[in-house]
Amino acid sequence: MDWSALSVSLRLAALTCLFLLPLGIWLGRLLATAQFRGKGLCEALIALPLVLPPTVLGFYLLQQFGRDAPLGGAWAALTGGGLNFTFSGILLASLIANLPFAIQPIQRAFEHVPANLREAAWCSGLSPWQTLWRIELPLVWPGILSAAALTFAHTLGEFGVILLVGGAIDGETRTLSIAIYDRVQAFDEQGAASMSALLLVISLATLGLVYGLAGKRRWARG
Repeated sequence: MDWSALSVSLRLAALTCLFLLPLGIWLGRLLATAQFRGKGLCEALIALPLVLPPTVLGFYLLQQFGRDAPLGGAWAALTGGGLNFTFSGILLASLIANLPFAIQPIQRAFEHVPANLREAAWCSGLSPWQTLWRIELPLVWPGILSAAALTFAHTLGEFGVILLVGGAIDGETRTLSIAIYDRVQAFDEQGAASMSALLLVISLATLGLVYGLAGKRRWARG
């Protein structure tokens, strides 16, 4: 087991969840409850990482993270450092690549909250914030948990985007999936097998959790 790569992967996955879940709750609720011009385009942009090859997404991010690009230049002006081949760079890339995994399950959960339930809460004197906190979040927690599990597992297994943006700097940007690739290249099948088995177990556990929660929601509605 490459413990350094595992540490980078776990830290990356945890921070990705930490930053994306609040955004997923806010944007998922907005997309589920509001109608506005450009909503379809917004949903398409969020879903784009699902169909765009990771190397293509990684290539565009690599370009935009450069110091000569607006995003990379702004980051360099604020922090004095670059984004490419840094942990901050792969974290930002991970946030973009995981948008659909964090937002879509929460959006679907909010879509199943009846609109008249919100209206009844408002008529009872609850503010929109109180309605969200006391009424809606207890109903949509399975969607939030699904989003967290999918985001965490997908981040652990991400390869193409992370490799292009971060390279393979030990202790900084070398994640577990990149370490597996390196072990295969070095003909170390035993090392690659142990790390692959860990990711396989995490992926199966994640899918079991997500489908289990989906089954409970269907059973509760039935």
